[in-house]
Amino acid sequence: MSHSGKPNDGNRRLGLESPSDQLRDSLSSLEANKPDFRELDLGSPVSPLRPRGLAATTTTTTTTTTTTTTSSSTSSSGSVSGTRNGQNPVAKSGHSGELLCTSSSGNSPTTTAAGLKTPNNRPSHARSDPLIYSGSGQSSVNSPPAANFSVLPTGNICPSGKILKASIAMPSRSSKSDVLGSGTGHYGHGSIIRGGGAGGAKCGISSDNGNLLSGSSSSHCSTGSVRGNACVGNKGLGVMDPEEVKRAANEMYKKGHFSEALALYDKAIALAPANAAYRSNRAAAFMSLGKVAEAVRECEEAVRLDPHYYRAHQRLGSLLIRLGQVESARSHLTLAGQPPDSSELSKLQVVEKHINKCSYARNVNDWKGALRESDAAIAAGADCSPLLSMCKAEAHLKLHHLDDAELCLSSGPRLEYYTSSCLQSKFFGMLSEAYYLLVKAQIDMAFGRFDGADTAAERASQIDPRNVEVALLLKNVRLVVRSRLRGNDLFKSERFTEACSAYEEGLRVDPSNSVLYCNRAACWYKLGLWEKSIEDCNQALRIQPNYKKALLRRAASNSKLERWSDAVGDYESLRRELPNDSEVAESLFHAQVALKKSRGEEVYNMKFGGEVEEVSGLEQFRAAIFVPGVSMVHFQSTSNTQCKQMSPFLDALCMRYPSINFFKVDVDANPDVATTENVRIVPTFKIYKGGSRVKEMICPSRDILEHSVRHYSF
Repeated sequence: MSHSGKPNDGNRRLGLESPSDQLRDSLSSLEANKPDFRELDLGSPVSPLRPRGLAATTTTTTTTTTTTTTSSSTSSSGSVSGTRNGQNPVAKSGHSGELLCTSSSGNSPTTTAAGLKTPNNRPSHARSDPLIYSGSGQSSVNSPPAANFSVLPTGNICPSGKILKASIAMPSRSSKSDVLGSGTGHYGHGSIIRGGGAGGAKCGISSDNGNLLSGSSSSHCSTGSVRGNACVGNKGLGVMDPEEVKRAANEMYKKGHFSEALALYDKAIALAPANAAYRSNRAAAFMSLGKVAEAVRECEEAVRLDPHYYRAHQRLGSLLIRLGQVESARSHLTLAGQPPDSSELSKLQVVEKHINKCSYARNVNDWKGALRESDAAIAAGADCSPLLSMCKAEAHLKLHHLDDAELCLSSGPRLEYYTSSCLQSKFFGMLSEAYYLLVKAQIDMAFGRFDGADTAAERASQIDPRNVEVALLLKNVRLVVRSRLRGNDLFKSERFTEACSAYEEGLRVDPSNSVLYCNRAACWYKLGLWEKSIEDCNQALRIQPNYKKALLRRAASNSKLERWSDAVGDYESLRRELPNDSEVAESLFHAQVALKKSRGEEVYNMKFGGEVEEVSGLEQFRAAIFVPGVSMVHFQSTSNTQCKQMSPFLDALCMRYPSINFFKVDVDANPDVATTENVRIVPTFKIYKGGSRVKEMICPSRDILEHSVRHYSF
């Protein structure tokens, strides 16, 4: 900018001009020499950062004139201080978001606001070039000026060829940090403003709702709406504030977006891993997602980080109630010096009452009472307790509800997912994990999984070696396993009487073992003692009603005793369980034939293993429906999709019900048969007996078709 031409008086030379003089000089110089900003337009998306009140000092060999310019920024105007006692003047900013620079003194080339050197005989202008300052976080605007140096901030954006080579000197350091986009103005993408202290701003974080925003060209930073001086930058220029991340997570949690809240809590914990509140909040997110084991781990970690954090204790106590661990829950809910939650304490008392009743019922072998009280405890609040689920499994096992016991074991909460503190708590007088393994070993024994039972019992003994019940279980499991192995070896050697004695030794230890009863029944069958075989099979089936091997051996023994009705009943049950088993189907067929003969009914040319026979012509069709017994005819068309789908199922029915004669007729190739039988829609199924139609089904489902076949079989 050009000078006004007036000589400087003494006050001005000393830098003591009055405020009115400063204002007059500033206005006159501004009016005469407005900077041409279009010349500096770089076509960049970076918004120009033009601080107000920036003092540029021009030093010549004869006079010293101080000229002040104003920029187009929307921030507040700055203040100008001249030189005192020959010191270099320093431009001070009235806004935390402005860049400040110093000028050199003496006869050295003049340094402009942008850090450019100009010849001594030419005035210097304060540049309004857009700047991106990326100084180290410790540079200070209040550093003492160094003689004969020019500062060119890193990242200046200027047109090619408009900057002369400039020397760069390191400014002195201070503890102030650099902040991305602090200030009240709208600064562009990547603007870095020196900030800190109470006036610093966090960029890219909105304080009204806690949402996290990354820096962009439209970011707005307001010193009045933020706290602290951390920021989130586009390129890692700032540090993310964990408190803002937590607030954003809380907003997500309130809106019911628990997975998103959990991800944000994870980020907050990564930034501040020692913060107990973040752990407790993450536990709440896990609870809302139904992940109780993970929530327990987070609460325990929060309590470890801050043993006096009441909220984490309360949350952990509520979780322990859901796990059925009432003693541990009480210690957290009744933390010294804090008021307990009355509703949680009430829930704890109800759960504790039912668990105590369940324990008493178990001690007196009242398994129905134990089942009832464990269900009541779960309904009262201990809905995630793996130990109560195992108590139900044990009760079902003792009541010979093996399928229900297996269901509780397979579908109930898994204890191994929980922390060591949960595993080491007491339940029914033994460690929780030991009780869990004790019940598992008993269920494995009942289903003949002897290796698994031995492993589980041994592990339970290692966990709780002093518990008498666990030690007795391990002893019994090993005795039963030894007896079963010895009996199997003797059976293979055809020493059936000795094998019976070996199985009996195991039954004296475990009188509810259906596998040992069934194995001994096989020995009795081989010895020709079919009555004893049936007795052992009955005993095994009382314990395990759907035990297929016991059903098969009882049916075979009934056949040997010519109890055909009982044999047919057992084979029918097996056929429902094993519909595609050819041996069961053949045994059923022969038992049905024998039963028919025992009743004096006539049986003609019945054979097993028939197949669906194809009929061609009207005469063959009439012969087919007059064969002895019951005949089913499938009227089909080779071009019909539904007929093609039903054909394999009809083949299976032919195997399952060998007493029925199955035929098929292609209505396209045999229109006379279709006309005679008035078949207009396919697939059509008709059942004949003695040449007369007894049932007709048009496009039936598979269940209806099989039900009809079963009805007309033996």
